[in-house]
Amino acid sequence: MPQKLETVLNHVEEITNDINRQLIKDYHRYLIARDTGTNYQKDNVKLIYMFAKFIGESKTFYDVKDSETIVAFLDIKRKSKEDDPEQKWITTWNDYLWRLKMFYRWLYNVKLKVNNNQRNYYDISNCIKYY
Repeated sequence: MPQKLETVLNHVEEITNDINRQLIKDYHRYLIARDTGTNYQKDNVKLIYMFAKFIGESKTFYDVKDSETIVAFLDIKRKSKEDDPEQKWITTWNDYLWRLKMFYRWLYNVKLKVNNNQRNYYDISNCIKYY
């Protein structure tokens, strides 16, 4: 059974890192303000939630300053030719990448650049290329 947006948002509340949890909530409010559909919101919030779980509770989204962390997360979906002869995993990999890029562009433009709170941060959204 597919997850509902409410279910995904309830999972977000389980994130123990307060900064990451608040950033996901703020990002969700941004998606609502852009008048996006609930499925679009759900898919984006769910991916950011999964990424937050991947980086762990001791690291915030602000701390991710290298493409290696993002690629390591994306590579979870990578499959061998034997497991996926048509290499459909590439579509998922690219889909996850553009969603993460969109999140990090929002984070950079709305939270860091606007507030002059760059924390020695640069926009990593263009560091990784699609397959």
